[in-house]
Amino acid sequence: MEPTAVSGRGTSGGHSVPGTPGTHSAAGAPVTHGALGAPGMHGASEASGARSGLRTAGVSSARRGGARRRRAPRRVRALLALLITACVVLPLSAAARPSIPAPAPAVLPPLTAATLDTAYAANRANAARAARMAAAHGDRHRADADRALAAASRRLLAFDGRGSGRVVEVFGDLARAERVAVLVPGSDTSLDTYGRFRATATALHHRLTAEDGRAAGRVAVVAWLGYDTPGTVSTAVLTPGRADQAAPVLNEFLRGLYAVTGRDTRVSLLCHSYGTVVCARAAVRGGPPVADIALLGSPGTGAADAAALHTPARIWAARGGDDWVARVPHAEADLFGTTVGFGTDPVSPAFGARVFAAGDGGHSDYFDPGSVPLANLARIVLGQTSEVTRA
Repeated sequence: MEPTAVSGRGTSGGHSVPGTPGTHSAAGAPVTHGALGAPGMHGASEASGARSGLRTAGVSSARRGGARRRRAPRRVRALLALLITACVVLPLSAAARPSIPAPAPAVLPPLTAATLDTAYAANRANAARAARMAAAHGDRHRADADRALAAASRRLLAFDGRGSGRVVEVFGDLARAERVAVLVPGSDTSLDTYGRFRATATALHHRLTAEDGRAAGRVAVVAWLGYDTPGTVSTAVLTPGRADQAAPVLNEFLRGLYAVTGRDTRVSLLCHSYGTVVCARAAVRGGPPVADIALLGSPGTGAADAAALHTPARIWAARGGDDWVARVPHAEADLFGTTVGFGTDPVSPAFGARVFAAGDGGHSDYFDPGSVPLANLARIVLGQTSEVTRA
C-alpha cells in the first residue's frame, strides 16, 4: 500500500488481459448500527400495572447491552469502518480515469535463456506502439511511461499496456544469474506509477552488487508488476480477491523463470504491503519452491502463522518504525460472505517469521539507498543470513 489519498486508477475498458484479475468490490447488504453490534431496545409489553417490572427489565437489558458492547471486538469494528469508508470513496476513484487504448501483448516464443533477447526486443516494440496509441488518445502521462519502457536499454520479460498495465522488467543478466530477487508490489502500482516501483528494483540491484562485488554477474532482480493491484483507498485492498487471482499468475511466472535460469537458481520473493498477501497465497497454492520470502510492511497474509504457508522457504518479516501499517487492525472477519482483513501480524511472535531490523522508516522506505532494510534484504538475497540484523 502506498500512502496516497485517492487512487486514480480506471478500468481497462473493452480489453481483457488473459490470466489477470479484473476489478472486484466487496458488495453486501447496507450496514446498520445494529449490524455493528449495538444492541436494540427490548421491553416487556405487559399490563400497565407492571411499571416496576419494565424498569427492572430495562436496567437488565441495558446492562446486557453494555456487556455486549464491551465484548464487541474493536478490530472487527475498525475493519467495518474501513470497509464503509472505501465503499464511499471507490465510485469516485474508479471513475477518475477513462480507459487508454493499447495493443495486445506481443506473441513470444517459450522463454529460455536463448530466447531472452527476442522477448526483450518484442516487448520493447510493443511498448513503443502503446506509447504512440496513448499519445494519439491524448494521454501524455501514459505515453511517456510507455515510451520510457521502449528504450533500448530496457529488458522487459512482459509488457501489456492495456488498462492499468502489466510489466515485468529484469535488472542484471538473468541467463547467468545464480540468485534472483523477485519484487512483488502492493497497492496503487500501475504503468502510471511504475517509476517508483522500478526505483526499488534498481536500488536493490545496486546494493546487491555493492554488497558483494563478485555478485555483479551472478545476481538479477525482477520487478514483477504482473497483477491488477488494488487502490489504497478501495474495498479491494481490504479483501484477498486480487491476491487470489494474482497468486496463480505469480506461480506461473516462477515456473517460467526457472525455465530460463535452471532449477539450481536461488530465488527470493520480496513482497511489499498488499504484495505480501499475493506471495502468501502463491505459497499456499503450492507454487515453485523459493529460498526466501520476505514480507515488508504487511497488513497480514491471511495465514495464521508462517507454518500455514506450507513452504520450505525461510519466512522473513520487517516493519519500519514509522510505517502506518502498524496501525491497521491485524484481524480477519467474514462480512456478508466476504473475508475482510488479513489476520495475524507477520512481525508478531505468534506468526513465527524471522523478524529483521527495518530502521525507523515509513511504508515506502524499505528500499531507500543506504537504509537498514535494504542492506538486510540484500543479505537475504545473497544468502548471508547470519549477517542479517534482527529486530
